[in-house]
Amino acid sequence: MELSVAVQRGLQSLADPSCFDHGSFQVLVDVSFRSLLSSHADPAVLDQSELKQIDQIQLKQSHTAATTFILEAVKQNADRSMISSCLEELKFSPERTEIFYSTYQKHKKEVETLLASIGRRPPQINDVSWRLKYHLKNGQVDKVSEPFYLISLDTKNEGSSKDISFTCTVEQLQDLVGKLKDAAKIVEKASQM
Repeated sequence: MELSVAVQRGLQSLADPSCFDHGSFQVLVDVSFRSLLSSHADPAVLDQSELKQIDQIQLKQSHTAATTFILEAVKQNADRSMISSCLEELKFSPERTEIFYSTYQKHKKEVETLLASIGRRPPQINDVSWRLKYHLKNGQVDKVSEPFYLISLDTKNEGSSKDISFTCTVEQLQDLVGKLKDAAKIVEKASQM
């Protein structure tokens, strides 16, 4: 499994008994899975009594590393040997590796479901519609007469359709069109190679 240097450092801190004792290690592993699976982000997820004595920066780095590792392991459908070898390279003891793996097994299906709900690719734009509108007045001035565009994108992602709508000024629309033209040129160049 390919992990960034920052993730490796965070996991090495988690493996170090002088940074995370047995109790705080178990709590952080549980919290990492819970934070991934909760329906809303809980800013107090790391406010556990077992984690109070740990340096907050180190705690956040290890939490981020653990959640990244979990997502990567689920994405690659990692088995016991793959997880064990990766964690052992990062200096995890056999006991900590076993704790991590058993928690991973317990929550793996839920994380798979979460990742599947996100989808594998961004939505595809099927159609675009737009309308020119005017702000006639606002709360401060009686007459504004300012044009703006209402843009609606009809998108499709894995069988389901969704409309994405936004408004923009003339300048913002010109900027968007310019960026789309640049993207089209890059795609055209890439296809000619």
